[in-house]
Amino acid sequence: MSRSIPELSPHFFEARDGARLAYRELGAGRPVVLIHGFFSTATVNWVRYGHAEKIAASGFRVIMPDLRGHGDSAKPHDPAAYPPDVLTDDALTLVETLGLDDFDLGGYSLGARTTVRMLARGAAPRRAVVAGMGLEGILDSRGRGEFFRRILVNPGSFPRGSAEWMAEAFLKTVGGDPVALLAVLDTAVDTPAEMIARIRIPTLVAAGAEDRDNGSAAALAEAFEHGRYLELPGNHMSAVAKPELGAAIVDFLEQRA
Repeated sequence: MSRSIPELSPHFFEARDGARLAYRELGAGRPVVLIHGFFSTATVNWVRYGHAEKIAASGFRVIMPDLRGHGDSAKPHDPAAYPPDVLTDDALTLVETLGLDDFDLGGYSLGARTTVRMLARGAAPRRAVVAGMGLEGILDSRGRGEFFRRILVNPGSFPRGSAEWMAEAFLKTVGGDPVALLAVLDTAVDTPAEMIARIRIPTLVAAGAEDRDNGSAAALAEAFEHGRYLELPGNHMSAVAKPELGAAIVDFLEQRA
């Protein structure tokens, strides 16, 4: 029997520029903000595969925003709506709007990069989870961004079974807006190694054993003062669907030291 997926209605908050952005919640207890990856949504990354339920069942209030340009959040086509680091601005605004002063934080892929940017800009969660991300993807976001740019500007042109074809197929399943997503790519801001080294929050870096999309996750864990590396089964697209991801988040967040 297949697992039923909770139907979580979106809540909305206003970004600094007035954009209407969505988030979903599940559970009660210590807040943990989880940010999804590029092309995806909160529901796809965190609800569909059971991660949110597992974390909520362990006594957490799971807060899952849809990034600007994704899901139920605003998808403006005006380039002015996508200044550098705006995703970080939006996530920090959510934390402020909800009054979260004692919380945990995490993300997958683009959500992981946004998490690092939040930490670099002063966010102070008790613990942080950086999943589906490697050191190169933090130091230089352009490489992976060009992969997605090719997909967005050349739809329908990739060989069946190729990485681009699979990513485009995923984009279609979530009904992504190519114009908005192209603009999101231009918001990326790199975080230098010396800034990562100054982050003193306990940080779990988890990635699939076959995930090389954003460079070395083990090297990223070493770059943090209190980083820990955990290898998950799968590659970049499959590791997020594995139950091991949700279990790893629960185990890390429940640790006292």
